[in-house]
Amino acid sequence: MKRSNVLFGLIVWLLAALSFASSPAGAADRVALVIGNATYPHDERALAQPIKDARAIAKELRRAGFEVITGEDLTRQKLRAALRDFKSKIKPGSAALFFFSGYGVQTGKRSYVIPVDAQIWTEGEVKRDGISIDSILSAMDSAGATVKLVIIDAARRNPFERRFRGTSIGLSALTAPAGTLAMYSAAPDRVLYDTSGENSLFVTEFLKEMRPGVSAQRIFNNTQKGVSQASKNERVPWVSSSLVEDFYFEKPPVVATRPERPRDEPAPKRDEPPPKRDDLPPATRYEPPPARDDPPPPKRDDPPPAARYEPAPPRDDPPPPPRVEETTRYEPPPVKRDRVIRDLDRQIDRNPRDADAYYKRGQQWAMRRQYALASDDFGEAIRLNPKDAESFNNRCFTRAVIGELEAALDDCNEAIRLRPDYTDAFDSRGFTYLKLGRYRRAIADFSRALKANPDMASALYGRGKAKVKNGDRRGGNADIRAAKRIDSTIDREYEDYGVR
Repeated sequence: MKRSNVLFGLIVWLLAALSFASSPAGAADRVALVIGNATYPHDERALAQPIKDARAIAKELRRAGFEVITGEDLTRQKLRAALRDFKSKIKPGSAALFFFSGYGVQTGKRSYVIPVDAQIWTEGEVKRDGISIDSILSAMDSAGATVKLVIIDAARRNPFERRFRGTSIGLSALTAPAGTLAMYSAAPDRVLYDTSGENSLFVTEFLKEMRPGVSAQRIFNNTQKGVSQASKNERVPWVSSSLVEDFYFEKPPVVATRPERPRDEPAPKRDEPPPKRDDLPPATRYEPPPARDDPPPPKRDDPPPAARYEPAPPRDDPPPPPRVEETTRYEPPPVKRDRVIRDLDRQIDRNPRDADAYYKRGQQWAMRRQYALASDDFGEAIRLNPKDAESFNNRCFTRAVIGELEAALDDCNEAIRLRPDYTDAFDSRGFTYLKLGRYRRAIADFSRALKANPDMASALYGRGKAKVKNGDRRGGNADIRAAKRIDSTIDREYEDYGVR
């Protein structure tokens, strides 16, 4: 064998080896990770749609030629393992897609998808147990994906993101690398309630728009438009794109076209001449519809007799308005000591002086609408730690819900004395004033909370209610509409608290 042939063969072998080394085993041109998390122990019941939505999305992506990794009700360990598997299958220059339906939490202007076994009580624990969407995008980018698609349906009210924690609601906007197309089921800092049906409205519209030959950008935009129209603008998905070129889930079909005839080439002669005008079939003769025997119009001389005026009977003077705002009576649901509550019971049994355990159990009772039990636990936390402003604030709110309004007011005043800039305490005191019928003071406290946090839906809605009751119907309704744009469930939440 000649030396040149040996050298050529060695070069070919080296190139092949380098090519094999640069592409992980099993790497794919199109790969997707699809996750549906529905069963969170801290929630009262499993979410109805995430797993069904994830299965429907996975089926459609497989049909479009994606290699799909799926996961349902993933713990933190399993979620991280699925992400490692996903990254290993991304080939340089390929397309990668991440879909998640479940709970998400925003903290520090970053959004985190939450595994089902998360134990979250503080913002630091969000970062410990959650997986940031930015880090997932970064992993897709570092693996070499040139097209990165992210679809997140996690803008739900959740057990980690309630009034009893000070984090922002909804998800935050992404800072996406080049080549990213992202879509959330709701705008940043907005939350939604789940609709009835086999799939969520968001996924239903997305699957409806996912057709062959339509670019991903157009599918995302059409989904945004479809959800907005179907919900009468109550929910508008958020779309962000830094794609340079169009990407298709399914490549447009190749359509055979007739070759263009050169200009100097005469047109081919037809075998049959066009039909003469006399050969055309006669037009159908117009026949007007038969006349109807309509009744004659009434004569102007015979107007109907005018109704006799009868003065209304005199009314008694309306009773003076009550001092306390009329609200529906709060009825708690049946008490259930589920696994989370039982774990906290055991923690308190082991150490009856654990103020933090009482506070956590109070949070859990409040999430389960057991406000009286929550108030008792916050009271124990205060007894063990009299300088706990958060426990004073939470007991203020739970007392206000169950109608102990003057005692609630004392608690809110103490929370604000301990922490003069405590935004949640101003919101809670505004709510207490609203139920007391002291509307001007309610408006002032809600406005103080909104100055610190303009997107605080509870304060916007409460201020709107107080303005309406105080005679400012236009300003109040504007606040209520703004609150519902941020949190479409806020009116239901206030009804749950006894304010209609």
